[in-house]
Amino acid sequence: MAKKVVVGMSGGVDSSVAAYLLKEQGYDVIGVTMRIWENDEQQTQENAGCCGLSAVEDARRVAQMLDIPYYVMNFGETFRQCVVVPFVEDYLHARTPNPCILCNRYVKWEALLQRSLEIGADYIATGHYARIRQLENGRYVIQNSVTAKKDQTYALYSLTQHQLSHTLMPVGDYEKEEIREIAARLGLDVASKPDSQDICFVPDNDYAAVVEREAANLSKPLPVPGDFVSADGKRLGQHRGIIHYTIGQRKGLNLAMGHPVFVTEIRPETNEVVLGTNEEVFTDRLVCDNLNFMAVENLEGPAEVTAKIRYSHAGAPCTIKKSENGQVECRFKEPVRAVTPGQAVVFYQNDYVYGGGTILR
Repeated sequence: MAKKVVVGMSGGVDSSVAAYLLKEQGYDVIGVTMRIWENDEQQTQENAGCCGLSAVEDARRVAQMLDIPYYVMNFGETFRQCVVVPFVEDYLHARTPNPCILCNRYVKWEALLQRSLEIGADYIATGHYARIRQLENGRYVIQNSVTAKKDQTYALYSLTQHQLSHTLMPVGDYEKEEIREIAARLGLDVASKPDSQDICFVPDNDYAAVVEREAANLSKPLPVPGDFVSADGKRLGQHRGIIHYTIGQRKGLNLAMGHPVFVTEIRPETNEVVLGTNEEVFTDRLVCDNLNFMAVENLEGPAEVTAKIRYSHAGAPCTIKKSENGQVECRFKEPVRAVTPGQAVVFYQNDYVYGGGTILR
């Protein structure tokens, strides 16, 4: 009897071809699009991305062409509580979050996998450019895709062993151009559909507007203007509110200093944004918590890894070591730029994810 797999279909070319590839491999495939919006107005916005109304329409057409069952599942409350609320809380506390990591962990996997297992599925599958590998020690890891420029392993570091053991990622074995060629050969309308770039609930990349609106909805104090200061405490001017700034930022400061200045630190307790030179944005150390290890159950001693401190970071060699309080300290061989609290740091060994965590400082 064929194994049953639920494919998360975003209406894009990658998840559409993932469904096709799995059907060709003999799986009993069911297509599902996750509805994450709490009202129809949000869902019809152009920025609604992988879960908007157009995504549903595109995914349904693909499912019809592939002759597979298709459903829309509502995860609106889960998305709000697990993604939107933490996103707002982080910005209000001077952290710069990556909501896609939370969405992957708690919505696209935990919620969808639980619902899928309840209806008798053996696996869930996505169109991510990544692969799943089982090491000799029995542990499951996320392995880099065959195409470095589309690799999406960074945003998947927080997946659990249970989730990985019930996940298929067929697209990770292909180049992006190959995926589009397969879709075109099948006559799928999404073959040339552009990739979604922005965060789905942040219109026009305006993070501050979303934070201000949602903070009001949550009855949280709204951010207020405060002081730009130097590292030694000298006042340099007034900022618009800490949610408008992130570590390493240069543009949008609206200060005439006579030389380039960058955000080097944000102090929510005093509502100050610290400015300095580009050299002051570099560091050879970070501390992280909220850890998840894939290759090992727990970090026992020091380990040599390559660490990525943001999605676009190429990665840098470092040594990681666990402290007595359970946090992990990362020492880089060479200083790295703009270590940002709230962002993920993901550790790699060879071509797979060793583990990762959330940057504290």
